Amino acid sequence: MATIKDVAKRAGVAVSTASYALNGVKKVSDATLQKVLQAAEELHYQKNGFASDLKRTKTNTIALILRDLSGPFYSELIRGIQEVTTANGYDLIACSAIGGDDSTATKFLKEKRVDGAIVLAHNISDDIIKASANADFPVVVLDRHLDNPHILHVEVDNYQGGWIATEHLIEKGHKSIAFISGPKNSHDSEMRYKGYRDALEKHNLTFQSRFKFTGDFQRESGYRSTKMLIAQQNLPDAIFYANDEMAIGGLKAFADNGIRVPEDISIIGFDDIQISEYLNPPLTTIRQPKYEVGALSAHMIFQLFTGEDVEKHYSLVTELVERESVK
Repeated sequence: MATIKDVAKRAGVAVSTASYALNGVKKVSDATLQKVLQAAEELHYQKNGFASDLKRTKTNTIALILRDLSGPFYSELIRGIQEVTTANGYDLIACSAIGGDDSTATKFLKEKRVDGAIVLAHNISDDIIKASANADFPVVVLDRHLDNPHILHVEVDNYQGGWIATEHLIEKGHKSIAFISGPKNSHDSEMRYKGYRDALEKHNLTFQSRFKFTGDFQRESGYRSTKMLIAQQNLPDAIFYANDEMAIGGLKAFADNGIRVPEDISIIGFDDIQISEYLNPPLTTIRQPKYEVGALSAHMIFQLFTGEDVEKHYSLVTELVERESVK
């Protein structure tokens, strides 16, 4: 079994430098970090979170690493994972990745404090995830594509969802459609945006950059972005929010300014969180199979534990839920 000295020698750095790099201490350059991570991967070096020199034992625990633990989107996802892990006699730990690569959650990946992980946290870097996954430590990612034989992918077809949302607005007669995106580094948001743009192009509708704003999937950013749209004094016919949380913020901004939905403007969200149907007006949105994503992700990990062959990639479809926020 490779030691940290072997990694340091392969990378051509001091042992202390290798230790800093492998533990996420911000004392090394990006170039040195990459050399150390590459050496560790080539040598199949794995740091044990409890005792580096002891053989790692099974914990009978799976980690779910989320960007944060707030918001209603995650409840069905967690329920799907929880039911499968419980049925297999395992525990589930849900970890917040606030802080990104410096978060406590990354220790569950780098130090193998659990037996496998499911990751939905765009603020954890590709390098951390790829360096952590190996034959004895499977990782399922839900928000990106990574080229690693030990990383599995379960995703919702966000492109299809973005297309469906935009097509629905166009079919209702709307010609100018704004888009409020999620964070710039969110693969999910980017694919929804691509579906939006392609649907506009198919119908020969011009994309207007003044009608695109960047949010962060939180209600407050939806509120702020909508306020900026209103301030331009020339509203679009409709708005596609990249998730329901931002759409809820948008509804508040319109209400504060006496703008009626859908009489004055139509809006559509994405996710179909539980509160969506109880809003005023009830929110038209794109439903994604959150429970199924969670259950399938956990099921794949347990298949690997038993030595079964597993498909490396699954894509689940979305569907339009028509309510009263689009006219």
